[in-house]
Amino acid sequence: MYVAVKGGEAAILATHDLVAEARRGDPAVPEISVAQIREQQALACARVMNEGSLYDQDLAALALKQSQGDVIEAAFLMRAYRTTLPRFGSSEPLDTAAMAIRRRISATYKDLPGGQVLGPTYDYTHRLFDFALMDSPDVMAGLDPAISGPEGAGASVSGDARVKPEHDDLKAPLDATMPRVPDILGAEGLMEAEEPPEGDPRPFDLTRDPVSFPADRDVRLQSMARGDEGFLLGLGYSVQRGFGGSHPFVGEVRVGEVAVEFVPEELGFAVDLGDITLTECQMVNQFQGSKEVPPQFTRGYGLVFGHSERKAMSMSLVDRALKAREFGEAASYPAQQDEFVLYHADNVEAAGFVEHLKLPHYVDFQGELELIRRIRREREERLAQEQNAMPEAAE
Repeated sequence: MYVAVKGGEAAILATHDLVAEARRGDPAVPEISVAQIREQQALACARVMNEGSLYDQDLAALALKQSQGDVIEAAFLMRAYRTTLPRFGSSEPLDTAAMAIRRRISATYKDLPGGQVLGPTYDYTHRLFDFALMDSPDVMAGLDPAISGPEGAGASVSGDARVKPEHDDLKAPLDATMPRVPDILGAEGLMEAEEPPEGDPRPFDLTRDPVSFPADRDVRLQSMARGDEGFLLGLGYSVQRGFGGSHPFVGEVRVGEVAVEFVPEELGFAVDLGDITLTECQMVNQFQGSKEVPPQFTRGYGLVFGHSERKAMSMSLVDRALKAREFGEAASYPAQQDEFVLYHADNVEAAGFVEHLKLPHYVDFQGELELIRRIRREREERLAQEQNAMPEAAE
């Protein structure tokens, strides 16, 4: 039930001003720019792009600035904006085998064909504060005026600045000597074969059609790709602790740039739209085999925007768990139940449902309050009657 509230609009407008003030913080501190967030908080931007289901580094940085770093709120902004964009077609399938490698590691082969590429990683840091970062000079002092603006604080970035530098010095040469680990195992017949469904139909689009269960793998992967990283991390952790019985190996994690191609109807051939940064994880898992299938390795797969290894690994762990029924395994744990995983992985939906409890529920609560009062009165009357009846029974 909704009721009119006088003065509500003025209060809402006032809180908008308070949000802007809180977002800006101390005016004596230089304002952070979208360009700075994009370049220096790239991992946070990658998470927002994934959970916001939209690849745009500038918009992800803007969303983080606008939301004061609240990743879920930033993802909500991205999804809301995404709904306003026209869709003129679908790209060709991305070829991650042709990725321009920035980072590529494997926990299964030490001498990996093509070599291991350590690249940028926190895996070998000591997790100690680097207090020298606090002594850096004024972050706005050396910025290009075209980015920082004439006043050195938060001017908009031009369209030309939206393309992130390629960092060619971090990339490995692109050639045919970096096969994916599952392909190496597949050449020996030790890895489950993956073939497209008969007729190779278009993947399901969960942004346009309702999801039904049991969900096919394309639905599951699409949902997890924009699912909450923390939730998927917890589920991935659960299957390793006994709630799923998984003992995985990281077949390969690779990070780099992949070309996006689109075939316009009027041309009939692929046009390169540009490169995007992706993280791909292929997790190798054991499988005991069955009457029809010999013992072999099975795979879990994760593919996400930007440099986001934890998300890709978590996604690949849960992907393998959700394949339990396909291998005739019992689906008895949370990470193995597609309805549980897909419904609860969406942090925008989850945040909306949880946070709506802050909105007025006055009528509902009054109904609950009157119900509790009535039940208490009836209980007290019943107890009083029982106590009055006890002396009579004793006589």
